[in-house]
Amino acid sequence: METTAASEQSNFTHPHPLKKFTSYQKFVVGLLAFLQFTIILDFMIISPMGAILMPALKITPAQFGTVVSAYAFAAGTSGILAAGFADRFDRKKLLMFFYTGFLIGTLLCGVANSFQFLFFARMFTGFFGGVIGSIVLAITTDLFPFDMRGRVMGVIQTAFAASQVLGLPAGLYFSNILGWHAPFLMIVALGLAVGVVIVMKLQPIDAHLKLQTDHNPFVHIFNTVINRDYTLAFCVTALLSIGGFMLMPFGSDFTVNNLGIDMKHLPLVYLVTGIASIFMGPVIGRLSDRFGKYSMFVVGCVISSIMVVIYTHLGITPLHMVILVNVLLFTGVFSRMIPSQALMSAIPSPATRGSFMSVSASLQQMSGGIASVVAGLIVAETAEGKLLHFETIGYIMVGTSLTTMIMMYFIHLKVLNKK
Repeated sequence: METTAASEQSNFTHPHPLKKFTSYQKFVVGLLAFLQFTIILDFMIISPMGAILMPALKITPAQFGTVVSAYAFAAGTSGILAAGFADRFDRKKLLMFFYTGFLIGTLLCGVANSFQFLFFARMFTGFFGGVIGSIVLAITTDLFPFDMRGRVMGVIQTAFAASQVLGLPAGLYFSNILGWHAPFLMIVALGLAVGVVIVMKLQPIDAHLKLQTDHNPFVHIFNTVINRDYTLAFCVTALLSIGGFMLMPFGSDFTVNNLGIDMKHLPLVYLVTGIASIFMGPVIGRLSDRFGKYSMFVVGCVISSIMVVIYTHLGITPLHMVILVNVLLFTGVFSRMIPSQALMSAIPSPATRGSFMSVSASLQQMSGGIASVVAGLIVAETAEGKLLHFETIGYIMVGTSLTTMIMMYFIHLKVLNKK
């Protein structure tokens, strides 16, 4: 039965001892984290390669924003389509189906030779890859009680940091030497190894199949979408995506052309930020379980809001200061991301977890895709390559962050009242 958060209200002043993981639970957490590493790396690798890819394919910032958003829109569409079937299959089998499609799409990105081909390849990859995150969250919620999920999310989110430490610097390095296609081919090789481990070692996850009452997939998704208990969580998910998706696609371009960091030192910025994030993720997860997930979410909103305003207003900046600002910014982002995922995992019932997670992923990707397109329209480029109006994106991110902080409070109360 779902473990509730009924004691979280007093956790901040009276922290509870933390439960220990079994050996199989540790294996699952590590496997899901490594799987997420390949997914996140594929999604993120486009952003830092913007400074290489745009001149290589001779595309504008608006077109680049469209390439980034192609993945998001396709992922959003597949999330909705998958929601009706997400609780009707063993989650392991569902995971392997979408992961196989993701690897095929990434391979297509690796052989793309034009803007149009790359746009199609990103759509194909997003259609399969965008659903995997929701399956991972459903598996996490199935296998781990609520008071362990902060730590689980913290470890899984280190995939985000590891993609910066290992993936992005290596991707940028090989892009500079072998061309921008190389990172995608590297991801395919890693993904094949992960897939073999999933097939051989991950046990079936099918307890939810005994709880199904909606035998028609369209009825199942309809009942999930109209469930009033889920509406607020869906809205928060969409809003949380907007700021990050607006800021992320132009991060490398801003760092190079506005902050004055040359391409040779750009991998170092991602490397140091990623190393710091690897340590931060598990710590934030433990703090979320020990002191309360909403408390950590508020801390993350405040830190990220302050740092994004500072970051988007920077001019030519020394390398060490750029790294420091990035580390603090990602501290805020992680302190928001990890507890919010853990907190909202308590909202869906066991019978509709997969559908709930799929719809949430779809909303996340669609709102992020819209945000990327809007950001491409807001940001302008000077003849020297400098980005203009980047601070406007920062203000939008702050506004959405503060709004979600208020909305998440009501989700927090709803979780407290669950029996």
